[in-house]
Amino acid sequence: MGFTPRRFLGVKPSKALLLFPFLLTFLLVGSQGESNAMDNVSTERLAEESHRQDSANLLIFIMLLTLTILTIWLFKHRRFRFLHETGLAMIYGLLVGVILRFGIHVPQNMSDVILSCAVNASPATLLVNVSGRFYEYTLKGEVSRGKGLQVQDDEMLRKVTFDPEVFFNILLPPIIFHAGYSLKRRHFFRNIGSILAYAFMGTVISCFVIGLIMYGFVSFMKVVGQLGGDFFFTDCLLFGAIISATDPVTVLAIFNELKVDVDLYALLFGESVLNDAVAIILSSSIAAYQPAGDNSHSFEAMAMLKSFGIFLGVFSGSFALGVATGVMTALVTKFTKLRDFPLLETALFFLMSWSTFLLAEACGFTGVVAVLFCGITQAHYTFNNLSPDSQDRTKQLFELLNFLAENFIFSYMGLTLFSFQSHVFNPMFIIGAFVAVFLGRAANIYPLSFLLNLGRKNKIGYNFQHVMMFAGLRGAMTFALSIRDTATYARQMMFSTTLLIVFFTVWICGGGTTPMLTFMSIPVGVDANQDNSSSAMLDGSQRRNTKHESAWPFRIWYNFDHNYLKPLLTHSGPPLTATLPTCCGPLARCLTSPQAYEVWTQHNNEGRLHDDDSDFILNDASVSSMFADVTISTDASGSRTVNRSSSTGGGPSDEGLDHELALGEHEVAIRGTRLVLDDPVEPPTTVTLPPPPSPQCSEPRRHRL
Repeated sequence: MGFTPRRFLGVKPSKALLLFPFLLTFLLVGSQGESNAMDNVSTERLAEESHRQDSANLLIFIMLLTLTILTIWLFKHRRFRFLHETGLAMIYGLLVGVILRFGIHVPQNMSDVILSCAVNASPATLLVNVSGRFYEYTLKGEVSRGKGLQVQDDEMLRKVTFDPEVFFNILLPPIIFHAGYSLKRRHFFRNIGSILAYAFMGTVISCFVIGLIMYGFVSFMKVVGQLGGDFFFTDCLLFGAIISATDPVTVLAIFNELKVDVDLYALLFGESVLNDAVAIILSSSIAAYQPAGDNSHSFEAMAMLKSFGIFLGVFSGSFALGVATGVMTALVTKFTKLRDFPLLETALFFLMSWSTFLLAEACGFTGVVAVLFCGITQAHYTFNNLSPDSQDRTKQLFELLNFLAENFIFSYMGLTLFSFQSHVFNPMFIIGAFVAVFLGRAANIYPLSFLLNLGRKNKIGYNFQHVMMFAGLRGAMTFALSIRDTATYARQMMFSTTLLIVFFTVWICGGGTTPMLTFMSIPVGVDANQDNSSSAMLDGSQRRNTKHESAWPFRIWYNFDHNYLKPLLTHSGPPLTATLPTCCGPLARCLTSPQAYEVWTQHNNEGRLHDDDSDFILNDASVSSMFADVTISTDASGSRTVNRSSSTGGGPSDEGLDHELALGEHEVAIRGTRLVLDDPVEPPTTVTLPPPPSPQCSEPRRHRL
């Protein structure tokens, strides 16, 4: 039986045989095109579903913040102080985490294929050849054994777990910058010595005490077989550095609401601001510890000195970079007309401030330190150059960003307790961590307070020390440092334990702040400015003694800053033509803006001086003896006479300081400059004001900058 070709669609058999290969090729190409189209449709559908899931995940956090804000209003309305807003955010995050972990299950995708291949390492990217087409797959993490059927649920939890770099590059900068930008510098610098001691020496002491105690617990865990992986002494020190970062945002909010003693507030706030910077550099230095030889965890003196050098180098470089960025912004806002466009001025201020963090990280420094001192510099110099609209906008903008970022982080902490896939909870390690944190905080506060009281006129009482010990909460910085690296067994156990410590300190220590203040008899309802009014009542002998209570390096710095740096970088302060030597007249006129002359002349004619940075100036109990040696007199016509005293070098003499501290009632004392208003017939060296002829000036006033 043979095959007989027939006509095919009216074509002769011989011609049909010739067209058959072309028809077959057309059919194959068409089917392949349909397959590609189906693949494209499937890919677009998956992308759309992923987009919807990402939007839902972000909506979860938005709803958490919204619910937190409404509950905060309810608590403030009802005057509830047993739980702070950060604690509320953590509770709501915990509830959402429980729902996502145990209440929602994603249907299994039947198209998932599990194949086995012999690969010695876990590459970050895989190129898979599927029927001649290459697909790129990205590593998301290890899937635990027995969870093969829960991959979709883990994928959903993984999507609500942010990249740790999001915290460092997006959420932390506004929090740290706001801490420096809103710093109450008057009380901060009055206690600067004690704050530096607690922040630097105290953090290092706490780090090593916690590290040594945890090393003892870890060694015991190895003996009893309770340790499931490697945990070296350097890991214990790293845990000590991470957990030493304090964030008493809950306590400080209650302090601010109750108006607790300003010195106690300044000590706690100042320590927490600088403590975060020290902790992050200390952790980086410990991670950089690299002794010679095969054992990277052995002790070596040279490696330790190298780590200490890295600590100093990173801190100094970050400090210089932050200050330089702030100075650059001050110069740009001073010598341009940006203040005529408040929106552009605010945008430039925001971008320059945020870029400080990223620039420091890109240069190998620490962005936290850089953006902190950038905020302090911006508040001290750049703020004076901004227009009134920009001043209000920048304050409100960073206050809002700080509030949202902080509550977002605390909400995320609660969510992470259930969404994180690699938790390692070891009861013995957790107990040891709580003991170590308590003893490390005690070793920080009590010995340093004893040493500081040896040189302080205003002693740090035992009740203040107990409150500082109790208020050593852990928060956003500790969480961010611990979640940044969770690749090893030791880091995963540190992260899980850190979460529990943050929960305990925020809920228990933060919630017990008000009873603690009552139990320790801490004065509340204190007016932050009452020390200024009380210092004005001191007699001459008491005032002469106050100059010995202030730090002489800071007095010298303030003199230099007010007479030279402030006029150079801002429109406030005396013009450089009045403070620089006569030989520098052309340079002084070039660097002094016309606005500075206008403001100076206007304030002289009004008989007062104004300084936008009044919070920076301390009262008579601190550095009230700091004055410049320039006397400017104005007559009725408005002309100025500038007199210079002979002591223009390193600061005023003791006799001059005593005279300034014992000024009479009819004298106008102005920090940095003595302003004399007199009649045309009186000599310009007169420093007393005649009795006021009109009711408008019927009461003598003491003006401060």
